[in-house]
Amino acid sequence: MATGIVHKLRLTYSNAKIDFLLKKENAHVLQGHPDIDNLILFDKSTKWKELWRLIKIIRKEKYDLVVNLHRFASSGILATLSNATITVGFDKNPLSTFYTTSVPHVLGSRANPFHEIQRNHSLITDFVDDIPEKPFLQITPEVLQKTREYRQGSYVCIAPTSVWYTKQLPEEKWAALIRKIPETTTIYLLGGTTDHDKCERIKNNARRNNVKILAGKLSIQASAAVMKEAVLNFVNDSAPTHLASAVDGAVCTVYCSTVPDFGFGPLSSFSRIVETTEVLSCRPCNLHGYKNCPLTHFKCATTIEVDTMYKYYLEAMEYKNLK
Repeated sequence: MATGIVHKLRLTYSNAKIDFLLKKENAHVLQGHPDIDNLILFDKSTKWKELWRLIKIIRKEKYDLVVNLHRFASSGILATLSNATITVGFDKNPLSTFYTTSVPHVLGSRANPFHEIQRNHSLITDFVDDIPEKPFLQITPEVLQKTREYRQGSYVCIAPTSVWYTKQLPEEKWAALIRKIPETTTIYLLGGTTDHDKCERIKNNARRNNVKILAGKLSIQASAAVMKEAVLNFVNDSAPTHLASAVDGAVCTVYCSTVPDFGFGPLSSFSRIVETTEVLSCRPCNLHGYKNCPLTHFKCATTIEVDTMYKYYLEAMEYKNLK
């Protein structure tokens, strides 16, 4: 989600040197990104020692501008001790008092939607125009070659998991959706290594021969490459939504305990949203979700209509002239 402001800065300052700090294990996501000159890697396993190492690296660069999108103390320490001419970040960071500019972190509402890309863009409005850029990932030629076999014919991707249980559409709903999609369309189940068992259960429940499990087989960038050319990507309100948006892959995001108003909705050219039509006083129950439904009924998920999801599959087929 941070790639939008990187792209805006690159468009505005074409000759600037732009570096990006991120956790070491996520480095492959931004490898080959045309807007970024250098990746600075944070090894969280030795947190405080690592912070001191990074502070020395950052201070040596003498940056004109440091933008901190995080709201945690560790990133606040890096920003405030960066020795940059200008430091900008959200006011929810405990060290925001020491920034050159502190910006309110505003959550959207049904009446006033405010997307994450708008929140992030608010950090750089002193230096660019008022129009935020969408997330953007560049897929490297190596990744395109490695995923070539999966990007053939008509296929749909399903990313059925999330870190939070109440963000996940129940397994039986995913299986029911798969049974509705014609067997001429391949179904790829995406995710990490820890998601494989869930994907296996969904496949077994669906009882279809066109389902292939890619969970644990692909890197994040490789998953994005496959998602880019899918007829449609069915995802929860989770990271795969933003992966699809970053490569403009057609996407249908399912909202269970959370709502699009929080500002994390899909941004692809073809985007659809599915949520319960029932009015539930308990929804949304939390910004991120819970490990279990606090009221045990989980109606925000069990009342979602699979037929609506299938309808969006048909719309995506028509949108891509595949019907």
